[in-house]
Amino acid sequence: MSIITWDLGTIILLIMSGLTRASILFIVAAGLTLVFGVLRVINMAHGSLYMIGAFVAASVIQQVGGAGGFWLALIAAPLAVALVGAVIEFGVLRRIYQAEHVVQLLATYALILIFDDLVKMIWGAEYKSVSVPAAFAGSIGIGDRPFPIYNLFVIGWALLLAAALWLLIYRTGLGRLIRAAVEDPEMLEALGVNIPRIFSAVFIIGAFLAGLGGVLVAPLGSIGLGMDVTILIEAFVVAVIGGLGSFPGALLGAGIIGIMFSFGITVAPRMAMAFVFLAMVLVLIVRPWGLFGEPER
Repeated sequence: MSIITWDLGTIILLIMSGLTRASILFIVAAGLTLVFGVLRVINMAHGSLYMIGAFVAASVIQQVGGAGGFWLALIAAPLAVALVGAVIEFGVLRRIYQAEHVVQLLATYALILIFDDLVKMIWGAEYKSVSVPAAFAGSIGIGDRPFPIYNLFVIGWALLLAAALWLLIYRTGLGRLIRAAVEDPEMLEALGVNIPRIFSAVFIIGAFLAGLGGVLVAPLGSIGLGMDVTILIEAFVVAVIGGLGSFPGALLGAGIIGIMFSFGITVAPRMAMAFVFLAMVLVLIVRPWGLFGEPER
């Protein structure tokens, strides 16, 4: 058993590692919380969209190769997943918006099983890996320890995306319609706004975010079946801690979970996820609706 030296460099390195994980979680959880906040649908297949994004990215990078392959995947894979999201919304969700939550859960869970089989048919059951782009292959020094440049790239993307989402929601006409749809969709429809079109746009944006998360995570680890369930659980924890439907909550929740996991896996590797769920339980005891959520009226 190795002894951990708790100096400033170690603490900063663990925080940065946690922020890398938090960045992926925020990108995925932002899409999940957006869909729930507007559509009031808990999309169990959100993790499957993330997984598809990772597999599509692996295929694009393998076919194109080089740095160009990664940049193309960063554009093409989220767009492909957004297209899949459009098919899901039009073919399935649009028909069950008014159904009981258990029906929505069963329908989206069925999509998980369908997508798992489709992924096996298209890409096989073997794990795949993607190399870090050459431009981000190096590392910087934190104290006397290296920290990958690609991880900084992921953190930067998450911050850029957070700013872009804030501008979209609070500074654009579509954002005003989305916020109005959250508050009073019936009134908005009475004013002549096409609510189904708003719902479609929201779900497609959520799917795009899931696919983007899949692309960014591809160089960080193995790509394989089961990654959808793992990210779904963690994204739900983030959304619950932050408050379902809250973007600031998703950002803060992701940061809490990412950093807690980073320290937890260093101190007690077998208990790392226990720390994550403990954080969720403590938040729910104090604020059952989450840190930035609001009680149901």
